Amino acid sequence: MWKYHRGMLRFEDNLFEWHFTVRGPADTDFDGGIYHGRILLPVDYPMKPPSVILLTPNGRFQLNQKICLSISGHHPESWQPSWSIRTALLALIGFMPTHSAGALGSLEYPPSERKKLAIASRDWMCAECGLRMCDALLDRNSQNSSSANGDNTSASSNNGGAAISMAEEARSLAKQISFKVLS
Repeated sequence: MWKYHRGMLRFEDNLFEWHFTVRGPADTDFDGGIYHGRILLPVDYPMKPPSVILLTPNGRFQLNQKICLSISGHHPESWQPSWSIRTALLALIGFMPTHSAGALGSLEYPPSERKKLAIASRDWMCAECGLRMCDALLDRNSQNSSSANGDNTSASSNNGGAAISMAEEARSLAKQISFKVLS
């Protein structure tokens, strides 16, 4: 049985496999797309990095194969135990619009095909967990998920109610992650 927890699904019998759903990066061929995948946690996580696998057709990464990122299981020497699964997902999002340069699990589809796949991704359904992408994430214009000006901000009482831009936070985290292909 699958259990939903903070934007991710996990199979109750396997604590080391999680399903995730992310939006494609804005102003790229993937903009408007909704992408679903699996994170496989090693037994010694967070001391060792997770493996990331995309399940949604996307034109950038091969399906059902571990993706070679500098912070994934392909490069344990680059992993920092202080990084979270969220950091790994931000790395994936940041890596999507880059050129594949022959990295393991990479594809290089033309922009027009990636845009078609981004649109088609909204209707895609995961055969493993049954989640439909059109139901996976809150609408960007939802009052619960963004501010009135649509900049995807969230407020926290821990910081005096100041709004923090999620885009700014993602850029800050992305600066801590190497997106270059390691050979």
